Amino acid sequence: MKGEIRGFIFDLDGVIVDTAKYHYQSWVRLAKTFGYHFRKQDNEALKGVSRMQSLEIILRLAGEKRSAAEKEIMCAQKNEWYRELIQGMTKDNALPGVNRFIRNLRRRNKKIALGSASKNARTILKQIKMIHLFDAIVDGTNISKGKPDPEVFIKAAKALKVKTEECLVFEDAEKGIEAAKAAGMYTVGVGDRKILHEADLVISTFNQLTWRSIKSKILASKQDP
Repeated sequence: MKGEIRGFIFDLDGVIVDTAKYHYQSWVRLAKTFGYHFRKQDNEALKGVSRMQSLEIILRLAGEKRSAAEKEIMCAQKNEWYRELIQGMTKDNALPGVNRFIRNLRRRNKKIALGSASKNARTILKQIKMIHLFDAIVDGTNISKGKPDPEVFIKAAKALKVKTEECLVFEDAEKGIEAAKAAGMYTVGVGDRKILHEADLVISTFNQLTWRSIKSKILASKQDP
């Protein structure tokens, strides 16, 4: 098989917490400043990509152009509004079963990292009382390329001191699955099977998920012929 799993890498939004509504509310507010109505269905294109990439998608949809300096200001404003919203998050905002699952991994002495494009990852993990569960955090402050580029996951593996082929990534976005596969990692999609069908395994929730079930469903299917 490709390799034993020694490192576990988690995306943040849509995997550990659901902050999509806060991102959406902030982008809607920003889009209104230039007279554009940003719709929920358009928000899907923003999953797994960086803040600047998200802004560029919205500007393209709106038929608007801005200078690099103007875009930096707009991103900063959006982030300010977003940070105001996430300050109210608590441990109850962690998605069902994920806290239990990560704690179980730690009891098995597994290495755990966060791999997210979010520049607010540490703030969110502190708010939900989970930051201490991670051996390494690679986020938007550590990377220069957004998903589907594998940079964030490659850096997370290096931070854990494990080979990329020994890592399992949990992702809710198609671009995230693509990035993890480009890094040569195992993948678990969290969400819709129709969207995340390229993942090695797709789950709807972390409830009832165990390390044993992952090994049986992923590693067994990866045995060399």
